[in-house]
Amino acid sequence: MASLDKPPVGTTTVKWRFPAMHPEGRKYVLIVAAVTLVALIWLGWFVAWPLIMLGIWVAAFFRDPVRTTPQGEGLIVAPADGLVTMIQRVPLPPELAGPNGLSDAPMMRVSIFMSVFDVHINRTPVTGIVRQVIYISGKFLNADLDKASDENERQHIVVETPEGLRIGFTQIAGLVARRILGFVKPGDMVVAGQRIGLIRFGSRVDVFLPEGYAPQVILGQRSIAGETIIGRRGAEAPTGVAQ
Repeated sequence: MASLDKPPVGTTTVKWRFPAMHPEGRKYVLIVAAVTLVALIWLGWFVAWPLIMLGIWVAAFFRDPVRTTPQGEGLIVAPADGLVTMIQRVPLPPELAGPNGLSDAPMMRVSIFMSVFDVHINRTPVTGIVRQVIYISGKFLNADLDKASDENERQHIVVETPEGLRIGFTQIAGLVARRILGFVKPGDMVVAGQRIGLIRFGSRVDVFLPEGYAPQVILGQRSIAGETIIGRRGAEAPTGVAQ
């Protein structure tokens, strides 16, 4: 009889650990640390303590946790952590329409809003080859607004799967965000759940589901980048609103 104090042969235990910080965040943490040190020397702990808390928040903002991506055919996974705020059929952005893009017909758009407390590393929703990376400068409206899709600074990415299906998604800068960083370029091979970029300090990511795919999330649900299945081929769409 196996001992209750030991795991079965071939298994192990896993302990929680702090997520690593993405290298992009290191310079910001160093800047805050330097300002904190100066404040401590010249102004004392009363001013330094809020800066210490700011440094902790900056380090947390750039956290880069390990994710386990579901495997299987006909799956589209979430490219971002955040709140599902919109699920609706809309005309495609001009940059994604046409024969070199996705199509000319409207598509189901799933929008994920990232607050300043969410993980901001974005991941590709499918495996394939990056066909397009289109950056567009623009405004910095609240990313939760529908018109942010057309007016804000944004970056469109199209990935073509091994079956020839093209999936488009858009990184949209928000009210506080001031820079979209991309980690991939056209011609790169990516694997579902792979890191493809980040948006600094609050933003949104839109995913366009092709014909034959149904959303697998509902309004108000929280998604996890690289793990939550947001679209599935041949499935029925769930109904309701998360409470």
